[in-house]
Amino acid sequence: MKSLEGKVAIITGSTSGIGARTAELFVAEGARVVIVGRREDRGQQMARALGETARFIRADVTDEGDVAAMIACAVAEFGRLDCLVNNAGIGSGYQEIAAVDLKQFDAVIAVHVRGPLAAMKHAVPVMQAQGGGSIINMASVNGSRAGLGGHYYSAAKAALIHLTRCAAVELGEKSIRVNSISPGPIATGAFGKGGGADDADASIEIAKAAIADVVLHKYQPLPYVGIADDIAQAALFLAGDASRLVSGVDLVVDGGISAGWPIAAVREDRARFLKHFNRTR
Repeated sequence: MKSLEGKVAIITGSTSGIGARTAELFVAEGARVVIVGRREDRGQQMARALGETARFIRADVTDEGDVAAMIACAVAEFGRLDCLVNNAGIGSGYQEIAAVDLKQFDAVIAVHVRGPLAAMKHAVPVMQAQGGGSIINMASVNGSRAGLGGHYYSAAKAALIHLTRCAAVELGEKSIRVNSISPGPIATGAFGKGGGADDADASIEIAKAAIADVVLHKYQPLPYVGIADDIAQAALFLAGDASRLVSGVDLVVDGGISAGWPIAAVREDRARFLKHFNRTR
């Protein structure tokens, strides 16, 4: 039996990157999926490619009316809602504190925190009525480790991680599990565009090259470039019954970045440090 057989999922921001791969994997594992995004042409194309078990609805997660409509779409089309993946996101670049644009900050918070909160607000009554469900919030390693991302994005992801815990302790008695996933650098078009590439869909190879050249040598212990499927597999686990006792967890999928510096990055510094003491012997 497939791990999501009979389940219904909504995945926001699923017309590309991590969201798109998650939708594909969920359908392959037996789920019926509502694809959510702002690019209608791309969303409809994906729904057709995935077949009768997929539907697309255009929605902006900063608009509560759109959010309510996407929840209603899942119920109307498939009769229930077992999993909500809050994956929609936008980048923000980096600004020094003295130069922050508060309107841009508000926009990032609206997508990464307000959007998931609105989605949970409208999904919970459906999940409670049917006896439970799983909510997955897409966070980031930037939400727990400073210095790797911009202030707006990092603060938003930190808030989302804590919102996940707060929701988990409230909703547990309703048999609704709430977890977050914190990816490290993942080679997607959005990552490439955030780095300055013009075309998000055409910049995956650029992102892979950048991650391999910089991240793997200085920040990430494991020598692999993360791809969308790595995160989709984590979401699959949290969506299914195999994780029935997992709630309030931030599942970090970052190649070991949050554990500490790779030994290759500090080996020379450790040797230099010890050299000072060896001089006195």
